Amino acid sequence: MRQEPPLPAELWDQIPAVVQAALLLVVGQYEQRIAALEQRGRELEQRLNQNSTNSSRPPSSDAPAVKRAPPRSPSGRARGGQAGHALQQRALLPADQTHALKPAACRGCGHPLAGNDARPLRHQVLELPVLRPAVTEYQLHRLRCPRCGLSTCATLPAGIPRGGHGPRLQSVLALMTGAYRLSKRMAQTFCADVFALPICAGQVCALEAETTAATAAVVAALREHVRTQPANVDETGWRQERRRGWLWVVVSSTVTVFTIASSRAARIARELVDPAAGQVITSDRFPSYGWLPLRQRQICWAHLQRDFQAMVDRHNAGSPVGEELLCCGQDLFTWWYRVRDGTLRRSTFRQYMGVVRGMVRGQLEAGRGCGCAKTEAVCRNLLALEPALWTFVRVEGIEPTNNAAERALRHAVQWRKTSYGTDSAGGSRFVENLLSLVATCRQQRRNVLGFLTQCCEAYVQGRKSPTLLPASD
Repeated sequence: MRQEPPLPAELWDQIPAVVQAALLLVVGQYEQRIAALEQRGRELEQRLNQNSTNSSRPPSSDAPAVKRAPPRSPSGRARGGQAGHALQQRALLPADQTHALKPAACRGCGHPLAGNDARPLRHQVLELPVLRPAVTEYQLHRLRCPRCGLSTCATLPAGIPRGGHGPRLQSVLALMTGAYRLSKRMAQTFCADVFALPICAGQVCALEAETTAATAAVVAALREHVRTQPANVDETGWRQERRRGWLWVVVSSTVTVFTIASSRAARIARELVDPAAGQVITSDRFPSYGWLPLRQRQICWAHLQRDFQAMVDRHNAGSPVGEELLCCGQDLFTWWYRVRDGTLRRSTFRQYMGVVRGMVRGQLEAGRGCGCAKTEAVCRNLLALEPALWTFVRVEGIEPTNNAAERALRHAVQWRKTSYGTDSAGGSRFVENLLSLVATCRQQRRNVLGFLTQCCEAYVQGRKSPTLLPASD
């Protein structure tokens, strides 16, 4: 294509042909450079405008100017419980002391009253006793033999901790640092203030190592179990020994397992899940999951909605495609919620999803030639993964989102923000084990402290560890 001269025709014709060619070459190079810089500027603006609604960034990273969904209009009702709502009361506990209080006289006429109320009002006051450690002392006598003069010292009975802390105290300290995200120093201060218990930060670290050993067999069994179960998988950043690492989570219906690894690569995912059992794995579109069979994979629609919003926010030729895909996603979730709460039959839901699937495919086909490179790339990728977008329609019990894994990671992310990761491989194993046990116990509605104490007791006494494996998943 002939390039337009950069000067008016009357001036351009007075310039020698050699100079004209040189000028056209230089101007062409600068035009290319300007176009590249403009494109780079648009890309940087798009990155600057990323937030939790159009990317994988967490809501905590959003600027104050990011607009959320508009609040609901006022209902006109007063705050708090409404008339006719189900009464919510604190559960009553077995009483240590009971005081029967009876009125002496009628509050109207003053006549003396006697007798008993068959169903008196029960008002309970809860209070903590003054806490102090229960100390058991073992005096090991050392006696000298009168015959040979050799001294012999007594030994501790089997099952007595060689350290200075019992299994329950060890479990409480592990929960302080592993479940409630207290630092070593804060755990030390809490023990002194609340339990009148002298302990130092170094002892807290030593007890964490013992707890890791006491729970290793339990977590190993859980890790092997979830490999063959339908599960949600996700990962987030984690630092170990000041190096970049990744914290992976696998969430099944009754078991959750965490793993800290140095990589985010597919080989780690292959170690965590094994689709040979035919189960469905739910994840985002990260390439580390690309080896999963499409019919055994569910792509997270919550992530897709953010991708579609990003198409809209680019304000270019791909924006109409993003708008249509967003509408399809909203319809999908509207009907999915009805299926989940039982107000829509699954057979009807499948019919609706057949229509939505056709609309989504049509928009993806249009999007891969829309002229926006990023939108085209997303559409091509989704067309290649298209069967994995709809597995939840075909297989009952599968959710359309990866929210279960993201919720499981939330506590770990908060821990990471205050601890900055772990300083050793041993610390990472403690994090993995405690996160796995706490999450799994809560899934199964089991008391975390009680189970952790059982693990520590079994380890000290040399018995087989208890298990969190369900009878059937």
